Amino acid sequence: MKKLRFLVSLTNNDNDYQIEQASATEEAARKLGVSAQVIYAGNDAITQSTQLLQAIQAAPQDRPDAILFEPVGSTALPQVARAAISAGIGWAVLNREATYVSELRALKKAPIFTISADHTEIGRIQGRQFNALLPKGGSILYIQGPSENSAAKDRTTGMMETKRNNIQVTALKGQWTEESSQKAVRSWLKLTTSQKAVIDLIGAQDDSMAIGARKAFQELSNESDRERWLKLPFTGCDGLPKTGQAWVKSGLLAATVYSPPNTGIGIEMLFQNIQSGKDLPERALVEPSSIPTIAELRPKFG
Repeated sequence: MKKLRFLVSLTNNDNDYQIEQASATEEAARKLGVSAQVIYAGNDAITQSTQLLQAIQAAPQDRPDAILFEPVGSTALPQVARAAISAGIGWAVLNREATYVSELRALKKAPIFTISADHTEIGRIQGRQFNALLPKGGSILYIQGPSENSAAKDRTTGMMETKRNNIQVTALKGQWTEESSQKAVRSWLKLTTSQKAVIDLIGAQDDSMAIGARKAFQELSNESDRERWLKLPFTGCDGLPKTGQAWVKSGLLAATVYSPPNTGIGIEMLFQNIQSGKDLPERALVEPSSIPTIAELRPKFG
């Protein structure tokens, strides 16, 4: 029997969740006895599109049997998806909505579906964490993912749904990396408005961005200002064992939201479909959870 080949395209290799996605890919490949190659787009949508088209347009014997990819840009590469399906290559979109999936599934040329963390629920959980940490209300500095990213939008929507009205939000933009968050907070600290702001909690849509924010505050030359900022509770999302969960245990983070990696689950679903024809859902969701539980969170103030 032919050894199946999977290609996994991730956004970057300096984000803890993306690194865990790569590890989950390798683990699934070993478990299933398949070949899996991981490539990185360097946070560039054009690079990602080019890399995937090269794989799709390769000689038939060199093509992957299926592609799993986490989109960098604002779209889930509909033209590239169509090219893959037309070539008989399976297609899974990770952590993003893709409006073209229904249309391409109807062609029945190759398996196609989306698999995602429930980003709206991640946001809802984070909003509940904010409520628990700030029972009397307050103000949050909230570091979001890229503006065009649907996961970032959904996390914001969920957070706004559940946070109480007496919690105010000041939002900054990051790129799912520690460095981008550090730069965003560093720039914000230079504004006169930041000097007048009273912030009670730092929330980030990603654990690495929460740590990036901490590093920006650590750079402050004024010792009293530095200590004041670093005493605030910091929260993130993704909650991976070696990063987010470890940071909660060490006290660097007050809380995180665990979002299990889904590349391995996606590979297994595609494997079962290709090998035995097992039906694929059009959309699969992986459920998140709060670390620690909401009941275990203790207010930072009051």
